[in-house]
Amino acid sequence: MARPRKPLLSRERIVTVALALVDSEGLTAVSTRRLAAELGVSGPSLYNHFTTKDEILDAVADTVIAQVDISMFEGGEDWRTALLEWGRSYRAALTAHPHIVPFLAQGPGRRPAGLRMADAVFGGMVKAGWPPAHATRIGALMRYFVAGSALGSFARGFVNDAGAYDPADYPHLGQAHLLAGHQEQVDEGAFETGLRALVAGLDQLYGEDAR
Repeated sequence: MARPRKPLLSRERIVTVALALVDSEGLTAVSTRRLAAELGVSGPSLYNHFTTKDEILDAVADTVIAQVDISMFEGGEDWRTALLEWGRSYRAALTAHPHIVPFLAQGPGRRPAGLRMADAVFGGMVKAGWPPAHATRIGALMRYFVAGSALGSFARGFVNDAGAYDPADYPHLGQAHLLAGHQEQVDEGAFETGLRALVAGLDQLYGEDAR
């Protein structure tokens, strides 16, 4: 019986394994040597598909951004609804892969999915009536807000130990040790509150310009 063939090395397979490494161990775990070992190939064979480690990370980052829904900017939705829906989808993609967020924070560079997202958001906001300068700032503002919220958990930042919060020192943190047990409620609620406040604030301050 013939032995099963080893799957052919491809860009997609390299990116899939690299993303799994980033998710499980962080950005520093990704090296050409480690990837080659995980893929069961020789190191030089990776260079048939990528010339540098940063090219691999670019492809990983773009794979994550490709998961973000941007259709609301092309479907004629009200700009307020579009920002809310996009912000939620954007954060969902980043929180699923939080270790790639610092790399994504550098901006889209030449990454196709990142550029498509920037183009859709900018184009959608300008089409809604926002001046180009404001549309640019709104895109930047949303990126700062979403990326920051995906970097870590506020709730998990408090230890589950009531003794760590002596009321003599921290009179208002008597329930802080319970936060970690309500991570989703706290973190998701905080993001939703901030997102709605951000969009409402834009509408109140500048909405007349976009109507």
